[in-house]
Amino acid sequence: MNPDDLEKLVRMEMPYGKYKGRLLADLPGHYLNWFAREGFPRGELGRLLALMHEIDHNGLSALLVPLRRPRA
Repeated sequence: MNPDDLEKLVRMEMPYGKYKGRLLADLPGHYLNWFAREGFPRGELGRLLALMHEIDHNGLSALLVPLRRPRA
């Protein structure tokens, strides 16, 4: 795993679908589970969604808290 990928999870928004515009780190577990069952998209987005699924599935979402920017 590339440490920069964790940063991307708290910066990159979902580009399409029901959760378009939501940060990848904020996607609900059931949505990530759906991708895990049906298949992740190709490329960087799919790789990041798979990583977020692993983080969420293993209860490690707190690891991303220090990476989040404070809201203005």
